[in-house]
Amino acid sequence: MGKLFGYFGSVKREMHEVTWPTKKELRKSMMTVIGTVFFFVIFFMVVDYGITSILDLFLKK
Repeated sequence: MGKLFGYFGSVKREMHEVTWPTKKELRKSMMTVIGTVFFFVIFFMVVDYGITSILDLFLKK
């Protein structure tokens, strides 16, 4: 049981040493992630539509 409390005490000390991002940095990172996800969603929708269209052309003949 002593090891468990020692572990959590160590975790607590380590959490105080972490350099947390500011709200501005967090917002910038969040917008980058959202923008990247949005880009890839659109990209894969276009690729999927293209592949589906090509396969439809070949399979309907």
